Amino acid sequence: MKRKKTLALLLSVAISSLLLVGCSDSDEASSGSSNADTEIKFMHLWPEGSSKKHFDVVNDIIADYEAENEGVKIDLEVLSNEQYKDKLRVLSTSKELPDVGLTWAAGFLEPYVGGNMFAPLDDVIESELSDAFVPGTAEAYALDDVTYGLPLELNIVSIYYNEKMFKDNGIEVPETYEELLEASKAFREEGIQPIALGNRDSWTGSMWYMYLADRIGGADTLNKAIDRSGSFEDPALIEAAAEVQNLVDSKAFVDGFNGLADEEAKSMFMSEQAPMYMIATWDLPNFTTNEDVPQEFRDSVKYMNFPTVDGQGDMSSFVGGPGVGLFVAEDSEVKEEAKDFSAFFVKEWGEKAVEEAGVIPATKVDAASMDLPQMYIDILEELNQASNITMFADVQLSPEVATVHLDAIQALFGNEMTPEEFAKAHEDALSK
Repeated sequence: MKRKKTLALLLSVAISSLLLVGCSDSDEASSGSSNADTEIKFMHLWPEGSSKKHFDVVNDIIADYEAENEGVKIDLEVLSNEQYKDKLRVLSTSKELPDVGLTWAAGFLEPYVGGNMFAPLDDVIESELSDAFVPGTAEAYALDDVTYGLPLELNIVSIYYNEKMFKDNGIEVPETYEELLEASKAFREEGIQPIALGNRDSWTGSMWYMYLADRIGGADTLNKAIDRSGSFEDPALIEAAAEVQNLVDSKAFVDGFNGLADEEAKSMFMSEQAPMYMIATWDLPNFTTNEDVPQEFRDSVKYMNFPTVDGQGDMSSFVGGPGVGLFVAEDSEVKEEAKDFSAFFVKEWGEKAVEEAGVIPATKVDAASMDLPQMYIDILEELNQASNITMFADVQLSPEVATVHLDAIQALFGNEMTPEEFAKAHEDALSK
């Protein structure tokens, strides 16, 4: 199946278009009444406990849809991120996917599309959403020029930091990689664990590796290794893996990070046990609009781009890309109704997601007319100035190779694998 080699270019166009349009624990599950004429099973990954703003927006959209479509009920199931992925895999083996669910782009789609499990959605885009999406986003959900997902989010990854903790401890906010190491050492000397990381979920560590690969080798080196025009045994990628272990050996990350889930690491950052935390813009609501988070903490949170490293990359290059999108199950018994609900969801999601949750959407919105937090505006400007966006490695790769990648990330961070072995594991997996 055709890879989206031009994704970074498309996303650059996408970001510019977004700003031109508008610049300036399993958790909860609820289901509708069983006497509805039509039930649409919908599964998502934004629990109330950890993603309340998203959770509320979804419930509002469902309520609006049910009010406009008498006799239709949305049978809802909500799981945390990792539980969601696990259940989706389990349901796919028996072809019992929900009628509508969330998917990721690129390589994640391949086994579901190859197994004829996701329905083509070009008809929905043409009839209902022809000018809805920021250019470059829907294309990321296409294989062989057929679209299988309706994108909801755009994301870039930044390092968020607690400005108050830096000031209280007399530590300068780093601008270079060497300064990041020095700041981490300074916090350790104050008895404070520096960087919150929950690498039990591995994709979190992958983001650190990807940024080091980008800054050392330049924007194309990792992409070429993935699309096979290059190699994971490129010296820059081996050096990036070695630098990961330098961070580990320097005790830059919180103690026990390889056994912590991302939610636990996030909790450490938000409870001010650690002053730094790297995550994508899907967590912006917790740092801006989520009123369940103390205002004092939100006022203290700032962000920095991944710092400069002595290499070929630059600070305007980002890890990120389209986030989750909606799929419709090919075997759904209510496929047309599921498509109708998906189109309705996308239409309502854009402005609701921005205004009520602080999410950067994949649909065009008039952001200039909205009262947005300054951090949100600043990150939109970062997107506008981006020289490159490299899609998350575990999303670019096929599921089988992504598993090898994530397992190798866990081993690399645990000092159980050398940088050379890390590179060879990827080469072996990609050569099959």
